[in-house]
Amino acid sequence: MVGPMLQTGQTNPQTNEMRVTTGCLEIRAYRMLTRLARPAAPYILRFRERKGKEDPTRLGERLGRASIMRPEGPVVWVHAASVGETSAVLPLISELAARRPTLTMLLTTGTVTSARFAASRLGASILHQYVPLDEPSFVGAFLDHWRPSLGIFTEQEVWPNLVLAATARNIPLALVNARMSDRSFERWQRYSTLATALFSRFDLVLAQNERLARRFEQIGASNVISVGNLKIDAPPPPIDLAELERLKEALGDRPVFAAASTHDGEEAIIAVAHRTLTRRFENICTVIAPRHPERGTPLAETLKNLGFTVAQRSLGALPGPRTDIYIADTIGELGTLYALAPVAFIGGSLIDRGGQNPIEAVRHGAAVLTGPHWQNFRDAYRTLLRHEGAIEVNDATDIAAAVTNLLESPAELQHMRTGADEALATLSGALEKTVEALLHYLPDGRLKRAS
Repeated sequence: MVGPMLQTGQTNPQTNEMRVTTGCLEIRAYRMLTRLARPAAPYILRFRERKGKEDPTRLGERLGRASIMRPEGPVVWVHAASVGETSAVLPLISELAARRPTLTMLLTTGTVTSARFAASRLGASILHQYVPLDEPSFVGAFLDHWRPSLGIFTEQEVWPNLVLAATARNIPLALVNARMSDRSFERWQRYSTLATALFSRFDLVLAQNERLARRFEQIGASNVISVGNLKIDAPPPPIDLAELERLKEALGDRPVFAAASTHDGEEAIIAVAHRTLTRRFENICTVIAPRHPERGTPLAETLKNLGFTVAQRSLGALPGPRTDIYIADTIGELGTLYALAPVAFIGGSLIDRGGQNPIEAVRHGAAVLTGPHWQNFRDAYRTLLRHEGAIEVNDATDIAAAVTNLLESPAELQHMRTGADEALATLSGALEKTVEALLHYLPDGRLKRAS
């Protein structure tokens, strides 16, 4: 049973500062370095803006200056790093808002793509701001404006100044869908004093599995519960039915293979697999949706130089009769692409990036292929592979062989879909457990039944 936390209160600013600065040498050094870097922050943001990585109309938010007024009443603040984490916590935000309709829900994210994604999914009652850069005065201004009653961090997005400043203001903190890669765990163990100084400040850590729960306990978290992975329970990305019909009409009876959330270094392998596939399926179209859509144009140029006929979705193009590779470099359309393609490779797994979420593809009926590097979604992939609901591939030859088998054998394709559904049935439940744990930490401790 999870107990209630301290209520948010105001403390003396000088006491706050003393609480933050006392502690391990690493924390004091980090705070000093971030303070020294403060004058460079506007120049860094402008540089990132020119690269399309910042919103020029909202740069002030990154410096802690809110662009909207704070509503009256309690505010619950949820922070998610990028699109994947945002997708996972949106159902949590909606469920908490339904259980506590008098609360204001504030979501912060750190990337332009996640902000656009959130804007397409958030209701009018949920606010969005960019998270401030992790510098003491910026995070102080952010927290002084919003005065949240609870801060909820997602996965492994732990910024020291944000954590320290929040606890100095007696703001309770929770870490949900918590995970930690092998590399991160080794790094935190090397800096164990710093790890304890940060993770001990979380009043609640909800880990994705028992193994991860033990890791958080080893590095200093005290109240850790294993509840499962929120991404399993997240609804599938929406399908734009009108766009799906346009794509189907453009492709006709051509076989389609999708490679989703790909990273640099993987598209070249997919291109080789496509060339192999054309020996069996002369008119196959491969759809590539890069993890970072801004890579679409340079990726298109690279593929054209390799001799492929390429169409680019961000330019408004549809795949033509001779299009070899269709680059879906847009945001929020993975659901439509998964509904279009019966087989989908999930990226970040042929190179050592830990993989991306396979559940979205499974929920739309696409058979999942993954490379060997899927450690970020260990539970999901282990279960999918055990139920024969996914196939692990190592190179272009493996990809071409798997796609060929699945496109030529409807029975094998259905077998994979059935296995994937069975796997999901054993993995679900994290959302309800997370909600129930957090309800005890909201400003009104009395439970309210969902309608």
